[in-house]
Amino acid sequence: MIEILATLSASAAAGMRIGIPLFIIFLLQGSDFWSQVPIFSHISPRVLLTFIIGCSFAEIFASKKLWGQRILQIIHLCLSPIVGGIMGVTVASATATPLWLLAGIGGLFALVLQLVQVGWFYRLRGLPLWAVFLQDTLCIALVLFAFDAPWQGGLIALILLLFALHSAKQWYDWYHANR
Repeated sequence: MIEILATLSASAAAGMRIGIPLFIIFLLQGSDFWSQVPIFSHISPRVLLTFIIGCSFAEIFASKKLWGQRILQIIHLCLSPIVGGIMGVTVASATATPLWLLAGIGGLFALVLQLVQVGWFYRLRGLPLWAVFLQDTLCIALVLFAFDAPWQGGLIALILLLFALHSAKQWYDWYHANR
């Protein structure tokens, strides 16, 4: 159960940002750790680190402007299931749970959270700056919780899932009220 909660926590972070969670994992685990991750094991650690740092800085700075949010929404929508699956496998790689199951759960969870973000982005016509800072902070906290406190990180991730379900219900009611 702890592996699933850690997977949810890390995948929730990947559902908000892509580069930042990977960079935090790099800082926590070191460069040798990436040789065990399925997709990243075929890439040189220096090239991978350069790419992850570049993505992290791009996310931090581009997410503060409306045009940057739009570009990041498209990129994150395409890549969040892949990175969510990688994060799920990365966090719980030493478990007896099948890796394909963890990757599937992580990828789907990251996609659901990313779809909710896209929905709120278009409903509010851009995310307010305080929400962007909250996302950055929550993203970093969820990655740290995935390694150090998976129960708490999993609980936060499940609360985010509850928020996503509540948002879907609000959008459904809003759509039928405006028809």
